[in-house]
Amino acid sequence: MQLIDLPVPDSAAAVAAREVAAQYCSTALLNHSVRAYLWGVWYARDQGIVVDEELLYVAAMLHDLGLVDAFDSHRVDFEYAGGHVAWVFAAGAGWPVRRRERAAEIIVAHMLAEVDPAIDPEGHVLEVSTGIDISGRSIAVPSGLRAEVLEAYPRAGLAQEFTACFADQAARKPASTAAAAMRSGLAERIATNPLDAEE
Repeated sequence: MQLIDLPVPDSAAAVAAREVAAQYCSTALLNHSVRAYLWGVWYARDQGIVVDEELLYVAAMLHDLGLVDAFDSHRVDFEYAGGHVAWVFAAGAGWPVRRRERAAEIIVAHMLAEVDPAIDPEGHVLEVSTGIDISGRSIAVPSGLRAEVLEAYPRAGLAQEFTACFADQAARKPASTAAAAMRSGLAERIATNPLDAEE
């Protein structure tokens, strides 16, 4: 499978979600969001998981907005803050209430240790794909596809930026999932992510 084989939604909501991500995210976080979608849609197809690609794309574009200054919450875990942003975004896009809720649920789910694909296929896929991109989760993305995606969407210092973001979240919100991830050795996993060695 090649990069050209991975469908990128071009609905008004999808285009607007990418614009929002580009406005508020650094290059590293924006490219991470794009890669999270691409690894995810590849994984879904490889595993025969049927996903709503527009919904997955919008969630992927918005899933880390809770880490950026404009949307950071001192009271709420970053994934919940991002989920709230997604709900508001989806309302503005004219999505029905249940679809708005799904966008938020997928973003929250990406920080869970495991998501059942039979219950939440998009949440499962985003949980897996962000794990691939952030900590080098051991999923065998074909080498040719990896090279194409990394060339098109470079990591741009993501390891350092993301580690700093999570360290900050952990310090301010010690009961958060970000803090739990840091306590479990996330910084070390990020530092040894094989994707960084492939650029």
